[in-house]
Amino acid sequence: MSALRVLGLAALVVGIALPAVGQGIPTAQSPEEVGFSSVRLKRLSDRIEADVKEGKIPGAVVLIARNGRIVMFDAFGYRDREAKAPMQTDSIFRIASMSKPITSVAAMTLVEEGKMSLADPVAKYIPAFGETKVSVTRTNADGTVEMGLEPQKRPMTILDLMRHTSGLTYGALGGNPVKRSYYDMKVMDGDQTNAEMAAKLARLALLYQPGTHWEYSMSTDVLGRVIEVVSGLPLDKLIEERIAKPLKLGDTGFEVSPDKKGRGAHPQKEGPRNELPPIPDVTYRATWKSGGAGMVSTASDYARFLQMFANGGELDGVRVISRKTIDLMTADNLPPDIKMGDDMWRLGPLEPSRQMGQGFGLGFAVRVDQGRNPLPGSPYDYHWGGVWGTYFWHDPRERLYVVFMMQSPAAGEQYHAVLRQLVYQALVN
Repeated sequence: MSALRVLGLAALVVGIALPAVGQGIPTAQSPEEVGFSSVRLKRLSDRIEADVKEGKIPGAVVLIARNGRIVMFDAFGYRDREAKAPMQTDSIFRIASMSKPITSVAAMTLVEEGKMSLADPVAKYIPAFGETKVSVTRTNADGTVEMGLEPQKRPMTILDLMRHTSGLTYGALGGNPVKRSYYDMKVMDGDQTNAEMAAKLARLALLYQPGTHWEYSMSTDVLGRVIEVVSGLPLDKLIEERIAKPLKLGDTGFEVSPDKKGRGAHPQKEGPRNELPPIPDVTYRATWKSGGAGMVSTASDYARFLQMFANGGELDGVRVISRKTIDLMTADNLPPDIKMGDDMWRLGPLEPSRQMGQGFGLGFAVRVDQGRNPLPGSPYDYHWGGVWGTYFWHDPRERLYVVFMMQSPAAGEQYHAVLRQLVYQALVN
């Protein structure tokens, strides 16, 4: 039994409130206090424990909060299965694309200061993107297909970067020649700087005309370089000064110090080849500070970040961004005639399409309809996950947010459904 469960039982016996466990976020005396069923919530614990026992996942940390109070904050399984080291609630994880909301907030602090605008062309800050061409497919009279290039019909903007309509892509999702060129150019080399990364991308063709398609991409990485140009600071320093320090996120950044190595969560062998996923150690210090996928965090740190959103942009008397900025970020920012990129069906329920009842805000997907998506939720809940197995969502209608930390790419996608189904079925009042 975890320390948190022991504390919870003791608190129920003596009828007192728990001390703040989640880094300053108070804990409910019981799940029932904030509308959850303890019996039904146990279904989630049982499922995770069963998956650990069967070797499907190494371990995980779950944090659920409602009405600003923690309902569940528990660790399951192993931080390092091979070493038989148990998972702890303060374990540190590589969060991959859950970095994107943090980088997006960092950018919006600069927008609020008038240092840049969402309508600005990216070329205003990285001039090389003004000359970037767009890939086009032409069908010849004899039926053969060839690739060509054409100018941008309108410039790529900062808004395009934040909502993934820039025309950029990721090399991993599909076999298009433009995507293959990302591998050839080594655009995700850990030894490069953000300036070098942006210069490489600017020399490659865009997959689509800016503003015409939603294509999950390295847009947030380019946004990280724009942040550096506008602020005059390296991206990691800007995020530390404007987000991590004000919100007291002591374990959130692009790496942690060597003395925290023992808290790093490790993957286990998985997949068809039974191999270890290539997840960098949490102390690994790359030259490239990937604003789109390079950060580490804990469940409690990320919960504080989400509580700032729930509070309209401030936490513990410290304001990071305004309430209206939160409104803008969490609205569907996609044009009504937007098309999905050819390979975006691979994202399943995460795809921000009308077919899935979703759009995209500034850094994450946003649900716009009650139906169509196979996962339960509420209109205007917003969410995203990381390729290494992490996931979050915030449901303002239910005053609820959930943070899930795991290092298992193979099991990550299925846990989006597990978490949503078993959290919402336990929400009874």
